[in-house]
Amino acid sequence: LGASLSMRDILTVGRLSLMVMCFTLLTCFGGGYLVGRSLGLNWKLSNLISAGTGICGGSAIAAIAPVIDAQDRDIAYAMSATFLFDMVMILMFPFLGHWLGMSDMAYGLWAGTAVNDTSSVVAAGYAFSEAAGDFATMVKLTRTLSIIPTVLIFSVINVRVEGERVNVLTLFPWFILGFLGLALFNSVGLIPAAASAFLKDLSKFLMVAALAAIGLNTDFREMQKAGLRPMLHGFIISALVVVAALLVEMAMGLV
Repeated sequence: LGASLSMRDILTVGRLSLMVMCFTLLTCFGGGYLVGRSLGLNWKLSNLISAGTGICGGSAIAAIAPVIDAQDRDIAYAMSATFLFDMVMILMFPFLGHWLGMSDMAYGLWAGTAVNDTSSVVAAGYAFSEAAGDFATMVKLTRTLSIIPTVLIFSVINVRVEGERVNVLTLFPWFILGFLGLALFNSVGLIPAAASAFLKDLSKFLMVAALAAIGLNTDFREMQKAGLRPMLHGFIISALVVVAALLVEMAMGLV
């Protein structure tokens, strides 16, 4: 993050982001459940869209999909819905932030908790100002950590819904330990900077390769059967999260 953030700013934004996140995640998954049922979507597709919208776009979808045994077409639909509204948010958020007269901190908090994907948060944040971009990025990184408990919760839900016998070895998503371990090693400097940069580039390549594989396994005829309902779901949830985050900030006197 840039030098414009002091330790006091970091602690303040971290505390505020957790408060706003509680409401946006509740809105996302609670509202997503109701919207998904009203639109007749299966629970896996509905929750993938909600996770992509509420947590971290494609990363959240990619993390949760194998845990709930989601089909490729559901993953493709969730990714499409998330990325489509990300592009709209990148264009609209800076304009709305200036129109509402937001401070850098208030805007960064709003963008960091309401815009879906990390890259989109960075784009929308720095389009407003450098300080707002720093705030938004930090808020988004905090928000991304909610992937861990969410994956664990959906692992339990999938077992209960599918009626399988509970087996700790199959229930626990072991890749989470790898995620936490590498994050810890990188944070304390155990991974050399050159190796860290290489692994970051490799992870981006593997993510693109995984998305390409999903696309190759997706039958558009199957996706057409669902029509525009998943996109409508994504629009409604995205709008609800944007409004919820803004209302919470207003209630806290930030806007």
